[in-house]
Amino acid sequence: MAEAHQAVAFQFTVTPDGIDLHLCHEALRQVYLSGLHSWKKRFIRFKNGIMTGVYPGSPAGFMVVVVSYMSYNQYKQLDPSLGLIAKLIYTLVSTDQYMSTNSQSIVGGVLVGTGLWVTIIMIMRNVLKCLLSWHGWMQARHGSVSWSTHVWMILVKIFSGRKPMLYSFQNSLPRLPVPSIKDTCRRYLESVRPLMDDEQYERMKGLTEDFKKNLGPRLQWYLKLKSWWASNYVSDWWEEYIYLRGRAPIMVNSNYYAMDFLYVFPTSNQAARAGNTIHAIMLYRRKLDRAQIKPIYLLANKVPLCSAQWERMFNTTRIPGLETDTIQHVNESKHIAVYHKGRFFKVWMFYDGRLLLPREIEQQMQRILADESEPLPGEERLAALTAGDRTPWAKARETYFSRGKNKQSLDAIEKAAFFVTLDDTEQGYDAKNPVKSLDRYAKSVLHGKCYDRWFDKSFNMIIFKNGTMGLNAEHSWADAPIIGHLWEHVLSMDPKLGYTEDDHCNGDPHPNLPGPQRLQWDIPAECQETIESSLTVARTLADDVDCHIFPFTEFGKGLIKKCRTSPDAFIQIALQLAHYRDKGKFCLTYEASMTRLFREGRTETVRSCTMEACAFVRSMIRDETREERLRLLKLAAEKHQNMYRLAMTGQGIDRHLFCLYVVSKYLGEDSPFLKEVLSEPWRLSTSQTPMQQLELFDLVRHPEYASSGGGFGPVADDGYGVSYIIVGENLINLHISSKYSSPETDSHRFGANIRQAMLDMLDLFQLNNKAK
Repeated sequence: MAEAHQAVAFQFTVTPDGIDLHLCHEALRQVYLSGLHSWKKRFIRFKNGIMTGVYPGSPAGFMVVVVSYMSYNQYKQLDPSLGLIAKLIYTLVSTDQYMSTNSQSIVGGVLVGTGLWVTIIMIMRNVLKCLLSWHGWMQARHGSVSWSTHVWMILVKIFSGRKPMLYSFQNSLPRLPVPSIKDTCRRYLESVRPLMDDEQYERMKGLTEDFKKNLGPRLQWYLKLKSWWASNYVSDWWEEYIYLRGRAPIMVNSNYYAMDFLYVFPTSNQAARAGNTIHAIMLYRRKLDRAQIKPIYLLANKVPLCSAQWERMFNTTRIPGLETDTIQHVNESKHIAVYHKGRFFKVWMFYDGRLLLPREIEQQMQRILADESEPLPGEERLAALTAGDRTPWAKARETYFSRGKNKQSLDAIEKAAFFVTLDDTEQGYDAKNPVKSLDRYAKSVLHGKCYDRWFDKSFNMIIFKNGTMGLNAEHSWADAPIIGHLWEHVLSMDPKLGYTEDDHCNGDPHPNLPGPQRLQWDIPAECQETIESSLTVARTLADDVDCHIFPFTEFGKGLIKKCRTSPDAFIQIALQLAHYRDKGKFCLTYEASMTRLFREGRTETVRSCTMEACAFVRSMIRDETREERLRLLKLAAEKHQNMYRLAMTGQGIDRHLFCLYVVSKYLGEDSPFLKEVLSEPWRLSTSQTPMQQLELFDLVRHPEYASSGGGFGPVADDGYGVSYIIVGENLINLHISSKYSSPETDSHRFGANIRQAMLDMLDLFQLNNKAK
């Protein structure tokens, strides 16, 4: 064991002749290499911190400014220090004998030149912030760019600097604006109009008008004050009140999942797949530590998005509390935690001062798989505490895991880079039974056995017995696109790292590699009862989840774009049509959008059930002409795109109302309007999983490397959760969830309705093309 090696680095015995020291040179070497690695990492972070802090400035720019300033003053025979150095020296020591005139000129010139360089940086940064505050480019039709947008793009390029790193643009991003009370109330009433009859609408209109005239302006004043003071007026409250203060299980209710390739099975060797996967993740972490990951952009790599959420991807755990949880993040972690058949292991990721290679990680995983030791009492189902209600877990953690070996073992899990489960089940797509195999696979990555995932970790890597893999992510620290970026990297690296003909990772095992460390526990009977109680709660929740995953292969975004329609709008309107056919009514619909155009932005809600979408759906139910249906569809798609633009640019409805509600609670004010708004259930919750690194996948030549995407549990007990990923030009994967206990929902039935709705909508365009 690595600890064992370090422990015996220094041994000594006391004899009558004195103290006899025994040194283990190999252990000393490992200690030295480990320390060297840590100092290198600190230096890189320090350097990157400086480079990010002065961006869009650079060392080359500094030299150009200082040398140019000194040369100009030399040519004009001026004092580059403007006399400041002489005055400063005279003030401090009453004489200038300690520095010659020439030295004063050089030092003063460097100082003034540095000040000039910093001034230029601040000007560029603020100009860029102003440029990024303009969102007129989003109003242009797809494929067309106005002259004003062209000029704007050139200016953004000029002021964006050269070779930005991941966090370079953080100080140049604008702050999320606070919409006006008037606009938010107007958009809210517009969004609920199709869901209410005349009487209900008039009542809500009265509540809205009362709020707008009386309490609203007072709450708005406090919210604007916060927006001027804080980096983002939403994100900290959203993280705390929506995620961390929730006392219900985070499994299913909050955590989400990602799945493996749909049609490709790189290897059936579980340890080998784990070796390549873990190595790929650690390479990503190294790039993240060095800020070598490229910033994420929109509009042809011109508009940067906020990168703040990447900071807590690794070495992060959600810690339970009695009233609110907290997020624990450590700067450095050199190990991972692994679970297999009821045992927990600590596996070091570095040896000889370097990252373990894939074959060496496979070697460690194989040692765990070959370990036949039995779980300690209470150990097998320990992770069920993270799957149940939060308060019992917080009490148990404080009572049983705050000291001794239990604390040491819990620290090993919570401070690990991430968590790995070597699952003893086989999952994945089965061509002989495609429906049930994918549904079973989704449920496994969403909740597993309820005790074989550590749901509090930032993410869990799950490697199944047949070599298929999946991922389960905790939601409070970041949103799905962030973990999706990592997942795309992992999937793309697997074919590159490759496997040998006998299904092992490339390379050779390490002859002297210390084995994994088995974590030790002393779990009393009272704690075991709490574990079983949490497991009962978690199983009740997990068994009620109805998951259905299906690849929609009839057409994809390529054909939708030929119809001059946004693929996202097309799918969202299809969901409205499918839901009406499924339940015979419309419902409040949540589509997740992002606000990462702003500093520390996270998400905003697009209320997809619009008046225009409902009008189109009714036309599909009634006996309308194809031309009328097509006209209404185009109006609905245009409305949806406009709603999405508003959400992305900080003019959404729900985050503003949420923050107003939080302010009202701080002030002790009761608002019937806000209370009713925030109690409305989202019976259709949807999200698109974007593909962000298209250059990593050649789906034209290798369509088999299509990702399955990911999904989440239902938000409402009588509603649906729908996640979809648009893969290439010809495939859309959909993930549907609901609850068996609801007589109103059926994931398979809803999936069939979605499929038929999309086909019916495309027929409108195909018939139109034939008519032409």
